[in-house]
Amino acid sequence: MKGKFSVVIPVYNEAERIEKNLEEVKKTFDEFGCSYEIIVVDDGSLDGSYKIIKDLENKFSQLVVRKNTRNFGKGRALKKAFKYTKGDWIVWLDADLDLHPYQIRTLYDILVLNEADVVIGSKFHPNSKVNYPLRRKIISWGYYFLIRILFNLPCRDTQTGIKLFRREVLEKVFPRILVKKFAFDLEVLVNAHHLGFKISEAPVCLNSQRKFSRIKLRDIFNTFWDTLAVWYRMYILKYYDRINYYRRKGLRKELKRVRR
Repeated sequence: MKGKFSVVIPVYNEAERIEKNLEEVKKTFDEFGCSYEIIVVDDGSLDGSYKIIKDLENKFSQLVVRKNTRNFGKGRALKKAFKYTKGDWIVWLDADLDLHPYQIRTLYDILVLNEADVVIGSKFHPNSKVNYPLRRKIISWGYYFLIRILFNLPCRDTQTGIKLFRREVLEKVFPRILVKKFAFDLEVLVNAHHLGFKISEAPVCLNSQRKFSRIKLRDIFNTFWDTLAVWYRMYILKYYDRINYYRRKGLRKELKRVRR
């Protein structure tokens, strides 16, 4: 694995497992033998997660810790973390470690083999092995069909919590992003594809650590609404093709209202 990897992990209320999980990420990358850093943004946790992570910062030289004053959402945490990354490759990894970081090697190998710019883990890949609550499975399949209808993306799963990007992709995509929470990953991938970056999928082994899903009905509604807002900006407003026009006209605040 050539180049430096920046592993970005947004954290919200993961006090029970975050220390063990960060130690596992460090151990895995030490075994890879590549240059790396771990950027963690605590997104306003209320359970003491930040203190645990901050204490680890003194223990791990590769660890960089930042904090949001309140829960702004995964997207904002990922964008904030990117400002502190120095790697050639940017990894997004969920803090719960339902997806073990050893799978990053698979994503990297597929990126090199396919000459891709983005590789995303997919629960729907034929070689994936997944174990997670039935409710999450139903929601995932429903969202998959919605995305398939609305967007012409070369991937089936936008939400799985392990992704690998060439740095250049996020440098060009992030200035275009409006969503900060529920459909953030989708908006990033839609824009990456729209800009001509190649996206590939990788099989994953997903083993949910939680017996029951934490997804709430309100989260489902907000994700659906944000998804429609991305579609509206892409195909009706043509916002992503006319960003400078909308900014000059001072309409960005109005567009944000469509998102929320």
